[in-house]
Amino acid sequence: MFGRVARGGGCRRGEEFGEAGRKMTAHGPPCGGWEGRPLILDRRLSSPWHLSARHLSAHQTAPKVTNTMMDLAKVALDTATARGAQYADARACTYRSQNLSAEEARVSGISDDESRGIGVRVLVNGAWGFAAGAVERAEGAMSLAAEAVEVAKASARLMPKPVELVPEPPRRERFASECTVDPFTVGIDRKVGLLLEINDRLLRQKGVSKANAHMTLRRCVRAFLNSEGAELASDVVTTNAGYMATAVGEHDARSRSYNPPGRTLGFENVDADDLLANTERVAQQAVEHLHAPDCEPGVYDLVLDPLNLALTMHESVGHATELDRALGFEESLAGRSFATPDKLNRLQYGSEVVNFVADNTLPGGLATHGFDDDGVAGQRWNIVKDGVFSGYSTSREVAGEIGLARSTGGCRADHWSSIPIVRIPNLSLMPGTSPLALDELLADTGDGIYIEGHGSFSIDQMRCNFQFGGDAFWRIRDGRLAGMLKNVTYQSLTTDFWGSCDAICDQRFWVPNGVLNCGKGDPMQISQMTHGAAPARFRGVEVGGAFRR
Repeated sequence: MFGRVARGGGCRRGEEFGEAGRKMTAHGPPCGGWEGRPLILDRRLSSPWHLSARHLSAHQTAPKVTNTMMDLAKVALDTATARGAQYADARACTYRSQNLSAEEARVSGISDDESRGIGVRVLVNGAWGFAAGAVERAEGAMSLAAEAVEVAKASARLMPKPVELVPEPPRRERFASECTVDPFTVGIDRKVGLLLEINDRLLRQKGVSKANAHMTLRRCVRAFLNSEGAELASDVVTTNAGYMATAVGEHDARSRSYNPPGRTLGFENVDADDLLANTERVAQQAVEHLHAPDCEPGVYDLVLDPLNLALTMHESVGHATELDRALGFEESLAGRSFATPDKLNRLQYGSEVVNFVADNTLPGGLATHGFDDDGVAGQRWNIVKDGVFSGYSTSREVAGEIGLARSTGGCRADHWSSIPIVRIPNLSLMPGTSPLALDELLADTGDGIYIEGHGSFSIDQMRCNFQFGGDAFWRIRDGRLAGMLKNVTYQSLTTDFWGSCDAICDQRFWVPNGVLNCGKGDPMQISQMTHGAAPARFRGVEVGGAFRR
């Protein structure tokens, strides 16, 4: 590890993906101010790495990586090796993101960020060096490479153990996520209009006094070269939109959200018809949530929906099985992991019906980028197999620490200025193998609580003892939903919780939900990944402790 290597973990709610570079932000007037005219953002950006607006079909695989990007990366590599680097890689990247939000009848924010630059990483005498900058000329790339080598030489004098990379065959490949409609060619007025229409419909419900809608659009164009001969290019587009209605009473306020999965797809993933069709249900449930009775603390059987499970698996399985964390590299900031290497292929992580699969080739997956920032191709592997702890997310640096011959391809940086670190992959709880619908699972449960969506959470530094809430809660009586509850949290230990899972709905009910704001590192890096699941049942879980008086 070296310099700015991140040592942190945990999904930080409310954090947005941020990028250094050129930025333009517009704050709009109330709803009437947008009517009849588009919002125009003057984006006078000049660069030899300019990305022209275009449409990608599912069959187009050549990303818009320019010769300039490749040439600058090559200059950096040549300089690094000439100055004594035993290994070097260079990432030339362009990032663009739009974040739009609306509160009630006004636009609360529009940001449009674009950033271009190179990150150069080298190994000298078993130590890492890294340097990055927004350079567009060969001289700048040479300077960055020289700086990275000097950092590595200085670090080598203090390294207790030299860094060794597991081998990876060099490839020359190009990857592009599926994108039918380029989100950055869609007018701002159309995007804003959708968010305001959503809020207008939410506010029609009596009792709803606050409405918030949001949209996130990202694009990462990346050229990766290393001194072993790899030449890789990728173009990945990410899209997501959702909203929340809040009902306010005399002494309380409660919300209900709708968050369709974010995916590496074009603007076609922002389904206006679906978003609008769910506004009435969401608004009504916000009011019902406000007037719902408190949950009585106790031990209950729980049925959890895919979105609720996404956060729980992210925190208790995803971060726990990042190998750098398990080896103690994050201890000073975010703790360690109970899932240490001595437990690999031995620890009973869950019941026999629990299977967690990592898959960075998942179509539309938020961590499906073709290859990682070690130049390792996306793969599929087991994290938990038939309840037994079976694997980690790794990088080329840490894989050899536990005797692996190859990295799983989990090393990613969130920006050209960031150092790649081990990240959670697309991680999913696999569906049940026998036919089982949600209504059948509820009927079989008889008595318990059904939970949907994300809520507050906490988890200890070992990823062992946790507490999770949700977005909406229903009492299950006689196998049916019998009215909403509020103030529901469930508490458990990771292995006890996953060990209590005795039923999972089948593939028809499996949903690939996404996390767009996973925070890790110091300085903080924000990453994205998909967590798929079908509704699942957990027996005898403690509920309600967070709200005991």
